[in-house]
Amino acid sequence: MALAESVTPQAGPQAEYLELLQLVERLHRQLLDVVKDELDREGLEDVNSVQALLLFNIGDQELTAGELRTRGHYLGSNVSYNLKKLVDAGYIRHERSSTDRRSVRVSLTESGHAVREQLNELFARQAGSLHPVGGVEGETLPTVNTALTRIERFWADHIRFRM
Repeated sequence: MALAESVTPQAGPQAEYLELLQLVERLHRQLLDVVKDELDREGLEDVNSVQALLLFNIGDQELTAGELRTRGHYLGSNVSYNLKKLVDAGYIRHERSSTDRRSVRVSLTESGHAVREQLNELFARQAGSLHPVGGVEGETLPTVNTALTRIERFWADHIRFRM
């Protein structure tokens, strides 16, 4: 059941918090749709939006799947599956760590960097049109980012400390 279906109308901070939860859920889905639309426009059919965002988040780094899970908050099996698909499609190279043979380090190939650059250009275009088209003032973004970072920390603490 989607979060939106389970929310009942209420007043006060709880209603605002429930609205925030719905919005975060919708924003995530819409981000994936925006990325998918860009991939479709570029004719990239062998990579999906989740995989493209993985490429974007890896960037110029060399990481393990565990580091990707920690930094990107991806699910473990989801990361492993998508990394395998990206290796098979030629977007990622992988090497066993010389110090820990169980660990595999991944980095982008030229094709992976090309997808990352396409997303970087998309996000730059969107940042430039956020105010004129979206009506979002650039000065408000730091406040929004601070609030979302605090919510992220609140949720992490909730899990860590079993609040």
